[in-house]
Amino acid sequence: MQAVIGALIGFAAWFVLRFLIMGVYTVDQNERAVKTSFGRAVRVAGGKTTLDDPIAEFLLPDERSRYSYPQVRVVPPGGPYFKMPWEKIHKVSIATMTINMAIDLEDPTANDAGARLEAVTKDQLNTGLTGQIRYRVSEANLYAFLFGIKKPFVHVMAYFVSVLRQHIANFEAKPVALAVDATPAGAAPLAGGEMTGVSINDLRKNLRDLNEYMDHECRATPARYGVIFDASLITGIDPPPDVESALAAINTAHNQVSSDISLAQAAADQRVVQSRRAVEIETLRAQAEVEPIKSLAAELSALQKGGANVLGAYLRNVRLALFDKAQQIYLEAGK
Repeated sequence: MQAVIGALIGFAAWFVLRFLIMGVYTVDQNERAVKTSFGRAVRVAGGKTTLDDPIAEFLLPDERSRYSYPQVRVVPPGGPYFKMPWEKIHKVSIATMTINMAIDLEDPTANDAGARLEAVTKDQLNTGLTGQIRYRVSEANLYAFLFGIKKPFVHVMAYFVSVLRQHIANFEAKPVALAVDATPAGAAPLAGGEMTGVSINDLRKNLRDLNEYMDHECRATPARYGVIFDASLITGIDPPPDVESALAAINTAHNQVSSDISLAQAAADQRVVQSRRAVEIETLRAQAEVEPIKSLAAELSALQKGGANVLGAYLRNVRLALFDKAQQIYLEAGK
């Protein structure tokens, strides 16, 4: 009898420990949880998938069938919650995190021990990239993060690096026009009006565009892998050491050419302005000389309309005024 009572007490203690104490859990503020029952995640009602969520907007048409994950019921922060022994809780932090883009999560010694990420440009130069990736887990697609990929962070980092290397390998320098808007109409363009920059230099100049491109290309990662890239922060692009001096010389020559072109353009603009000013001055001077002649012609025309005697009287008065001012008068003697 005592053995039976002891067995019952032991079973009761085990039941309290297993079902009540171990079945209670909480979820922190920066966490979300997914419950599985016999290994199957608890779905939302209606059998919805990620294709019904706005995160699938950026998936390509051929990707929609591959990345159709069921929407699971997310346990919000709080508690205490209760679970049965055959249920398991999978907690995920949704806090925004930052990681060095050169870190290889499977091989810590790769990429110079995470110091720089190597990429090859279109002109076959090995560049070293430095920067960070800011990311967080997508609450709308926890199924893909927890159950769709075995190592989600490794997979997502590999995807990011492959997209970045592919873009750098196909990057081309944008043509830089040397002519400016101040070029006079009809003037011939400068010889070599466009020049192509060095690829590494242009990558450095277009870091913002490169970061924006990566953000654009990674818009579908929440629907694919359940990870949101908040931003890619590529901060440095360094050439290989053996071409550093040559690249510096190219940069110096390029800057000198740009400076000479700017000085020549400024001198040409100044001469154009001076020429325009001289034309305006001569035009005003000619107008000032022509204006009295026009006034005199208009006055003589008005006098002629008054009669023939009026114009003769006017000419006589003009001669008398000239005679009055003259000190000597020379008259032509009659033959």
